[in-house]
Amino acid sequence: MTDLTDLARTFRQRGLAAAVGFGARAAAIVVDFSLGFTDPASPLGAEYAAELEATHRLLEALREHKLPIAFTTVSYPDGPHEAQHFVAKVPSLALLRDGSRWAELDPRLGAGPQEPVWIKRFASAFFGPPLHDWLQAQRADTLIVCGATTSGCVRATAVDGLQYGYRVIVPQECVGDRAAAPHQASLFDLNAKYADVLPLAEVLSHLNALENL
Repeated sequence: MTDLTDLARTFRQRGLAAAVGFGARAAAIVVDFSLGFTDPASPLGAEYAAELEATHRLLEALREHKLPIAFTTVSYPDGPHEAQHFVAKVPSLALLRDGSRWAELDPRLGAGPQEPVWIKRFASAFFGPPLHDWLQAQRADTLIVCGATTSGCVRATAVDGLQYGYRVIVPQECVGDRAAAPHQASLFDLNAKYADVLPLAEVLSHLNALENL
């Protein structure tokens, strides 16, 4: 297997993986850090204690600077719905019923009453929730993407964020997956083509510098 460090060097030499950076105003979307994904007792779940702690640190910094934050959770109604083929592909998704505990945000995020929580049925946070309209209303040009899973809903949201015209930042400690291989591969590919994958410390440093603007 090719070493990722060598592959990253080759990509840069070929004109991939350039940095886009932050714009004038950032907003954050926390994708699907609900109990159905963050409680290992769920068939969809994994242990995300470190990722949740890192995300909470980031959210506190965003709140300090009065920057916008939104959340998504996956949930399905009883009976037929538009995502039935998605649920057929991933039968464990049927656990995420409207009104169930599994669809609730993980309380470790500390979501505030003024921070919207949107229900989605598919992978991307741009498909269903009014994320693009909300970002426009917030005058945001940069989207910070956190949550789970890196190879699924985080990736889909980051790709769509770029396609909607946003600078996309993925703090690497604030996203997680059920297995290391898809997590690392997705972070590598996102950084190569769609987003800036950055250490959380670098994102926090940028936010802290806003005090001096």
